Formats: sequence, C-alpha cells, structure tokens
Amino acid sequence: MPDGVGARARGVRARVAHWRDWRSRHVRAARVVWWTATVASAVLVLGALLLPNRLFALHTSQFLRLPGEAIIGAALVLALPRRPRVALAALAGTVLGAVTILNVLDMQFVEYLGRDFNVVLDWTLLSDAQSYVADTLGGAVAVAASIGLALLVVLVLFVMAAATVRLSNLLVRDTRRATRGTLIAGTAWITCSVLGLQIAGGPIASDRVAGTIASEAGRVRDTLKDEAEFGKVARSDTFGATPAAQLLPDLRGKDVVFTFIESYGRSAIEDAGMAPGVDETLATRTAALTKAGFSAKSGWLTSATYGGSSWLGHSTTLSGLWVDTQQRYRTVMASDHLSLTKAFRKSGAWDTVGIMPGVQKGWPEAKFYGLDKVYNAFEMGYQGPKFSWSTMPDQYALEAFQRLEHGRAGRDKPLMSEIILTSSHQPWAPIPKMVGWDDLGDGSVFKGIEAAGQKASDVIADSAKSKAEYGKSIQYSVTALTEWLERYGTEDTVLVFLGDHQPISRVSGNNASRDVPVSIVAKDPKVLDKISSWNWTDGLRPAHDAPVWKMSSFRDRFLTAYGSTPHPSKG
Repeated sequence: MPDGVGARARGVRARVAHWRDWRSRHVRAARVVWWTATVASAVLVLGALLLPNRLFALHTSQFLRLPGEAIIGAALVLALPRRPRVALAALAGTVLGAVTILNVLDMQFVEYLGRDFNVVLDWTLLSDAQSYVADTLGGAVAVAASIGLALLVVLVLFVMAAATVRLSNLLVRDTRRATRGTLIAGTAWITCSVLGLQIAGGPIASDRVAGTIASEAGRVRDTLKDEAEFGKVARSDTFGATPAAQLLPDLRGKDVVFTFIESYGRSAIEDAGMAPGVDETLATRTAALTKAGFSAKSGWLTSATYGGSSWLGHSTTLSGLWVDTQQRYRTVMASDHLSLTKAFRKSGAWDTVGIMPGVQKGWPEAKFYGLDKVYNAFEMGYQGPKFSWSTMPDQYALEAFQRLEHGRAGRDKPLMSEIILTSSHQPWAPIPKMVGWDDLGDGSVFKGIEAAGQKASDVIADSAKSKAEYGKSIQYSVTALTEWLERYGTEDTVLVFLGDHQPISRVSGNNASRDVPVSIVAKDPKVLDKISSWNWTDGLRPAHDAPVWKMSSFRDRFLTAYGSTPHPSKG
C-alpha cells in the first residue's frame, strides 16, 4: 500500500476510534443519550403496538394496556442466539413500522372516505390524493408533501427496526431478570384476558397488532374473492338483451339530463349546522321552478361511497351494480353491462353527450357510459380561474353545455346528457358566486370572485369553517343548476339530479349515513306520474321519512318506470 493511502487509512481509523471513545470521555452525556435512546425505543415500540386505527380512539387510556405481542417477542428474543435474535428483532420492527403506517392510513381513509385502507386496491388513490393537494394547495406543496411522505415512511420503518433491535439487546444483558419479567408479564396478560379485565371500556390484555394483521389478511382474501364473484355479477344484466325499441319508450322526445352534484349528501339537508341555509335554498328554488311551470319529486339513495371517490357513486347509479371498490369499478368499466346512459344511446332515439369539467386527461369510461361526445375541462372555452380543485364554476359549465349542445339548433334527435358539477368539491374554498347569465363570457368574470374568496389552506383543516363553506357550496350548485333549468328548460326537458356521496366525516360527522338526495324535475306532468308509486316527496327537498333505496337499484327502477321491458342477458 502506498504511504499516502496508508496514512489516510490510519487517519480514518483513528478518527473512528476517537468517535467511539467519546463515551469514556463524556460519561454523563453518554448516560443521558443511552437512557434517552432506550426510553424513546420503548415508547415507540409500545406506542406502535397499541396504536388504534381510528382518530377518535386516540386517547391516553388506549396506551395503558398490556400488549401480548411484546411478551411473545421478548420470549423469542431470549431463546435465540445473537444473529437470529438481531435478524428477528429487525424484521419485527419493520413489520411493526408497516402496521403503524397501515393504522395511520386507516385513520385517514375513515376520515375522508368512511372506510379502511385496502392494501390491494387503494395504492392508486395516493396519486389522486397528490393531484388533489396540487390543485388545492399548489404543485410545489404537493411535490414537497410527496417527498416528505416517502422519507417519513422510510424513516418509520428504519427507526422501528432500530428500536426493536435496541430493546432486544437490552433484554439479553440480564437474561435471568428478563426471563422472570417476561413470565410475570405473560401471566398477567393471560389473567387479564381470562377475567376480561378492562380499562376505559377496552381490554387490558391487548393483541392489536395480531388483530390488525389478521384483519388485513382477511381483507386481502375477501378482495381477491370478490373480484372473481363480481365479474360474474357484472356479466349478468336484467336489461342486457332488451331490444332498442323496448328501451325507455315513455321518455321518447324528451331531453333528459342526468346531473351529479359533488358531495351533495343528506347532511346538507338535515345537519343543524348546514341545513338552514341549504333548506332555504331548496325551498326558494322549488318555488321558482313551480312558477316557471316545473314540478319535482325527491327521495334518498344510499351511496356506494362516502367522502370521496365520486366515480364509484356515478357508476353505481348508472350501472345498477354496487360499485364500492376500485377493482369493481375497473371490472364494470371493462364490461358490456348496460349503463342507464348507454340505454338511451342503444335505443337509437337520442344523441348522448357528457359535460365533465373535472376530467383533465383521457377518459375511456365514455364508452361504458355510451356518450357520443364528452367535453372535458379544456373543451368548454373557459378562460377564468380555477376554484381550488374545481376547474370552473358550475354556472359556467352549465352555460357551456347550453351553448355547445343543449341549445344547438338543427338537432334531429333529442339529447341525453350526463353532467358532473364540481363546485361543491372539497376543500370548499374559494366558492364561486352567481353572476348574470349574460355576463359569463369566457369565464374571466370570475377572476375577482376567486381572488376575493377564502383560501383553501384556511378552511381545509378547520371543521367549523369546512362545514359552513360546504353548505354554501351546495347552495351555489343547486342554485346554478335550477336557474339553468328555469332559464333554458322546455316542455320536453327532464332533469334528474342527485349527490354522489356525503362529504367527509369532518363535515358530516362520524356517524352520518351514506344517503344522498335525488330529484326528478319536469314540466310534463306525465313524466312525474310515471314515478307516483315511488312515494317521493314533492319539491326539491326529500322528507326525512321519504323512501331510501340503495343507489344500485336506481337504474332498474328508472328503466322500468319509463316503460323498458326486461330481457336478461347471462354472462
């Protein structure tokens, strides 16, 4: 070895030795560091073993339990030689870190979507979450959040592995005392379990991690099983073989508009914090439509989704299938199942169009929905500002629909339309305001309104503000839609509008139902006479005791009410 290289190597070894020897030179500081690291490791491991997967369960008593997994782990560590012990401890810590991440994901999914995270299906939703953050708080924040989240995941896995290895090393320093402590803890755990002893309403003897792993395994098994079974269901269709002439004969000649209002849930109408404003709007708009010659009937549908994943609500309503997971959605979209909107196209009696201001990329789903033409966010001529996630105000989207399709002269067929309104999408800030319909232009009129509105960052984490602004957004969307109908509707216009899901639990509450309002509005009395047996409420506000149906039942009820003849197809 050359003298220069050897000298450098000796210098490096000397510096390493000097660093390692710091404990003998700084005894008190070393003792503080040792105790801090040890206590932190114990807190992290015990905290992870007892961490619940619900935000409302995060209270001190949850962490005053005896985790059985820690006792079993200690017994295994004491029985193994060094290398297998370290490997097992590192593996256990990594698994514990992964379980911690899953618990946190469950908390967030319950908060926003009303269900647990699915390890098979839900990874694709993380990219949607990133897009939502980018649209709401800006691209730089989204990128920083993604990088920070990735680093945090790696850090959690590494720190938990290091913590379990440290605790395992601590145990084997005095095997006799550690063995005695493990036996005592095991006896206490068994005693508490047999006697059912509890603290703050929960068992003292905890097996949360084992339960979480078993639950996740069961969910994976059920997901894979459901995929195969649902494929068979999707291939079977009550109206799949119905001839074109026997589809929707009682709506021939009508312009039918199906409209989904984002996050328009039962809470908007019945929650004390939001209902007064929304109910007043519904009453006002009912009166205005009545004056214009329209009548309405309303009921409730139980959505297949909650808090988000609007496309699941759309596909459930229009397919007649219960589409409550991303896998089911993919299966339905790839099938030949007859969607309600496609039934209009199959009949040959309607042109079909989609108005999709929330779509900003390719949308192959248009084929399943049977839409001849789809207008996305970039095809409606809008030059105004975005309103957080929403690419344009609902009023502008509706006016663009009128200009591009509904009001177009020379059409030789009536029009069936599917419209997705987005102004009531979270975070509900800023919210558009109604302007004169003749003043909409290219949307530039909204620049001042957007600039004067609240910032998403000021509303998104505040429950009271979120609830108040959510209510205002629903009032805006309902007003825009019904004013459009009042202004442009004819004797032959039939409007069907509904919510896709309830808002997130921070707004609707932890125990809110999944119900959403649905209304049918028309001038021709024969249209509403066809659904008189449904016992829906007159007007735009469904009564509390109005009928509640599963959202998946709407397609068949609607097709049947308007004269369609069932001809089942078998998959």
